[in-house]
Amino acid sequence: MSEADRQLWQLSAMELADLIRNRDVSSREVVEAHLARIEAVNPEVNAVTRVLAEHALDAADAADRSDPSGPLHGVPFTIKENIDLAGTPTTQGVPALADAVATVDAPVVERMLRAGAIPIGRTNLPEFGFRISTDNPLHGRTRNPWNRDLVAGGSSGGEGAALATGMTPIGLGNDIGGSLRNPAYCNGITSLKPSTGRVPHYMSMPPQDGGMAIQAMLVEGPMARSVADLRLALTILAGRDIRDPVSVDAPLSGAAVPKRAVMVTEIPGGAIEPATVAAVREAGAALAAAGWDVIESTPPELERIQEIWGRTMAHDLIVNMPLMELVISEALAVGLKQLFEHFDPDTMRSAEVDAERSRLARLWSGYFVEHPVVIGPTWTRLPFVHDADLDPDTGMALITDTLRFITPGNLLGIPAVCVPCGVEGGLPRGVQIYADRWREDVALAAAEIVEAAMPPVCPIDPR
Repeated sequence: MSEADRQLWQLSAMELADLIRNRDVSSREVVEAHLARIEAVNPEVNAVTRVLAEHALDAADAADRSDPSGPLHGVPFTIKENIDLAGTPTTQGVPALADAVATVDAPVVERMLRAGAIPIGRTNLPEFGFRISTDNPLHGRTRNPWNRDLVAGGSSGGEGAALATGMTPIGLGNDIGGSLRNPAYCNGITSLKPSTGRVPHYMSMPPQDGGMAIQAMLVEGPMARSVADLRLALTILAGRDIRDPVSVDAPLSGAAVPKRAVMVTEIPGGAIEPATVAAVREAGAALAAAGWDVIESTPPELERIQEIWGRTMAHDLIVNMPLMELVISEALAVGLKQLFEHFDPDTMRSAEVDAERSRLARLWSGYFVEHPVVIGPTWTRLPFVHDADLDPDTGMALITDTLRFITPGNLLGIPAVCVPCGVEGGLPRGVQIYADRWREDVALAAAEIVEAAMPPVCPIDPR
């Protein structure tokens, strides 16, 4: 398909912004194209839970009557249903919160609106975001557009499937255990998990403050179909907000680093899917062709990192479990109890967990001095069939195996960029690129080289 033949819903956010800015198309045309795409394909994947058609069209008309207001002037975007968008419910995928209408926008939504972007829909997630697949009793299951028998990833699975199928050019999600990255891998799109504190997190409805897992590991971030869109989104979303005490103003770039990268093709605890190993090596080859020194190695203490991530989560969740059990499904409650058994909070005090997290973060910062970029798998395995993560006998083993290279990003607070690397066996391949804390610029630069060697694979037609 030639550039001239591409439809509006197939374009990136930056491409659409340029067209609107130059008056080559109107914002209304762009919004209408995406609304039509939602109507055509959302029934196949169930990614968009609430369509904001009337508001989006009114906002598009207003954008067309005015001068450009920001870098995403007139461009539609979608928002995961655990991020506040004033006037719509922040349901968390839970029936008890179906009418929990937010009265103010989350900081990330405020900043997208300030950049001129237009909300077009809300997207699906598992209950409270507590699964690596996307299903809930309120909106049902989001299906993988590449194979509807497989998961779309979680917890930002609705965003992932919506982007993969062209229902939106850019979206907002969050990540405490891979929730921006899991769907990027499963759906064949890009995502950026920023450094903890880079992008503010705030919810207007209680509980507004969480324990150490949220304070140290939860981040908001963008999802898109191109690395350039992620880079632009970071400039829009980054910076302190007084509602998030962890958020900071930090430079978006730093001193030059050596062009050295590590390829992670082996991880303690099990094998990595062969197609993913091949993708990691091809990504490394792209950097090598660009003049980087690339070696194969394994970063330190990956098994300990996953253990401390699990213990940090368990210490927080077990405190809130009595209240959560009142509103979550029995299947999720059973799954969370398996987490408590696997990472028993009683066997390690929270103060010890916090100290160990600090030690591991310092260890990896030293590692990044010699190896500024680390390329590895997003998931160690292929997307699995629906509900396999809730199997009472094998679900917890599946989750811990799948996330063996996801958890460093959260526990250590470091940035990660996910980028697709072609298609094999009818499913997208992809890699994850880590860099040291506050060095999103380094991870994005490496991701752009990989992307240039293996162009985007989406949007696709799930029909």
